[in-house]
Amino acid sequence: MFKKGKTDLLEIKSIHELPGRIRFHCEALYYIREFNEEILNSLLSTNMIKKASINNITKNMLIYYDNTKLDKKDLIKIISEILSNYTMFAYKQKRKEDSKDIVTREREEDVKDIGKRLIINTSLIGYSCLKNNHIINTNLPIYNRFLNIPALGALYLTKSLFKDGIGGLIKNKRPNADTLTISSIIASILVGNSSSALTIILLSDIAEFMTSYTMKKTRDSIAHMMNLNDDFVWKKYEDGSVKKVLVENIKEGDKVVVHTGEKICVDGVVLSGEAVVDQSAVTGEYMPDIKKIGSEVFSGSLVKNGNIIVDTKRAGDNTVVSRIINMVENAPYNKAQIQDYADKFSNYLVPFNFLLAGATYLATKSFTRALNMMVIDYSCGIKLSTAAAFSATINNAVKQGILIKGGNYIEAMAEADTLILDKTGTLTEGRPEVLDIITVSDVDYKEVLALSAAAEETSNHPMAKAILSKCATEGIDIAHHGETLTHVSKGMETTVNEDIIRVGNKSYLQENNVDTDILENKSEELIKQGQSVIYVSKNDKLMGIIGIQDKMRDNMKKSLNNLRYQGIDEVLLLTGDLKEQASIVAKKMGVDDYEGELLPEDKAKSVLKLQSKNSKVIMVGDGINDAPALAYADVGISLGCGCTDAAIETSDITIQSDDPMALPAIMSLSKNTMKVVRQNFGIVIGINTLGLVFSAAGALPVFWGAVLHNSSTIFVVSNSIRLLFANVSNVRK
Repeated sequence: MFKKGKTDLLEIKSIHELPGRIRFHCEALYYIREFNEEILNSLLSTNMIKKASINNITKNMLIYYDNTKLDKKDLIKIISEILSNYTMFAYKQKRKEDSKDIVTREREEDVKDIGKRLIINTSLIGYSCLKNNHIINTNLPIYNRFLNIPALGALYLTKSLFKDGIGGLIKNKRPNADTLTISSIIASILVGNSSSALTIILLSDIAEFMTSYTMKKTRDSIAHMMNLNDDFVWKKYEDGSVKKVLVENIKEGDKVVVHTGEKICVDGVVLSGEAVVDQSAVTGEYMPDIKKIGSEVFSGSLVKNGNIIVDTKRAGDNTVVSRIINMVENAPYNKAQIQDYADKFSNYLVPFNFLLAGATYLATKSFTRALNMMVIDYSCGIKLSTAAAFSATINNAVKQGILIKGGNYIEAMAEADTLILDKTGTLTEGRPEVLDIITVSDVDYKEVLALSAAAEETSNHPMAKAILSKCATEGIDIAHHGETLTHVSKGMETTVNEDIIRVGNKSYLQENNVDTDILENKSEELIKQGQSVIYVSKNDKLMGIIGIQDKMRDNMKKSLNNLRYQGIDEVLLLTGDLKEQASIVAKKMGVDDYEGELLPEDKAKSVLKLQSKNSKVIMVGDGINDAPALAYADVGISLGCGCTDAAIETSDITIQSDDPMALPAIMSLSKNTMKVVRQNFGIVIGINTLGLVFSAAGALPVFWGAVLHNSSTIFVVSNSIRLLFANVSNVRK
């Protein structure tokens, strides 16, 4: 009902052709206009293309070519290859354009404020009944109809609507739902039925209360999940004194002292001291990290042992945890396509109510029937039918350790047909161990281990931890080393006694002129056994190789089968590991296709390539090298306790557990949510259409028209609240 047709951004269509002359249409041309000259030069460099021009507004390209040497299919292939170089840029620009259409956040009231209004309203309705004010009295002068207690109370209770209702009418030159509500309340008072006005407000507030309560529960669940309870911190002053102050008074540059058992409430850098810090609430990292001078720390982390002084870099709402909480708090307003269309559709219906009211009055000369046309409207129920459902689902997910950052990702999850998986830490547990160490002649395996540990000491990569763990169990001291350099998806580099130590994959060492052939056969044997091979070199000499194997996640294959059952047509594996290693894992997991030795940008391009074919893509990853792909996917999911903060920041859904069955659980919850949204549309449209028909016929009084309309709103909110208690744990067993 509210869906757009899918658009293939890179699809090239012939719209008009003559011999040697053809006009193509491609959506991407609109977004890459600054590269027109480059594109035309590339086309004209082909001898068989004589002339070319681009119209970015119409998204058309006119080509003159030698049709004796080139047919249309070959021409399309040439253009596709040239335009594919601008895929990333085109999608970036498209997303910027799309973001301009996002509907801004609706007015939201506090649960306590709505509760107070409900009490006042109930009291006024009770008073009205005692004084028989619920009986329509058209004999009173118009000004007196506004001066009785129920009427004044109704106007007081609607004061919050006037700003949005009247202000929106002036600003947008179009009435909105609040304008309609105010008009129906004033019209009710005008006909001497202030009780109807109070009833409209009462039932509307009940629906608003239920929606706000759902959002409050979501916030409370997030706060409990992140476990942020500290109100005070220890601040160190210039004179060396330390005093307890409110967290809200801390600003950038302040020095904060954190002791054993206390939470870190700011983002910053350790100035002095050393501590073991549990930062699982923020990064999902299952292992506590040792923080030393110069280490970065995050708000929400817990000091398990030790004392540190932190130089504050970000405080309050700017911290990593606050940004995460803010993203999830605002998730229901990060609107899904269906929610955005529902809001726009409902706003377009508001003028229809005014026109219908006017037409009814002209046809029947009955002010009461005309009033019913304004009392009964679709807009309220249609808006709440989506907002309440998405809010309830986000709350339910949070309780299960899953952060969903917007209702749009719930809809995208329900519609997804393609799943992309990273290998290390996603398909596997991310806790590998060293199985084999093979050295060149005259080199001791302990030296290889000590040197590799020196290069990997500062890395959080699971393979680095496997090497460090092996050193610890073997009682080998890590070699004293200099500064460490990270080459993403390639390896690590450091210095030991002025020797350059490199640890990484084969291609990385070969780039640095290290001969790896001497252990090539041994490396192939380890790979056939399913091990990942790490190469270790000193200067330009290969020292040895380390075989590391990561255990497959329990239930991962079961999770993938469940996802296929729910509508995922294609499952792909994209990894920075060797192709041979990727092949072994792909066979074990039964994925449809795989690619290995990919850089981060390669993964992102693979996502965009699939999207260009109209696939709805879910990307699941856990590391920094997954961040670009997570950001470009329709739904980016960071899975497991080993997720880096970069993955959490860029992903749309964060799963804090290691259980892969959470993936089909989210899919099930998302599909159930969209089912509830469709039910809600049916309830709202059905009940209100019935009410309008009976009201126009004069069979439904204004009071019962208000009851019928607001009941439909309460029904859809109640139907949505069921999602708060939806049990998806069975999927995860």
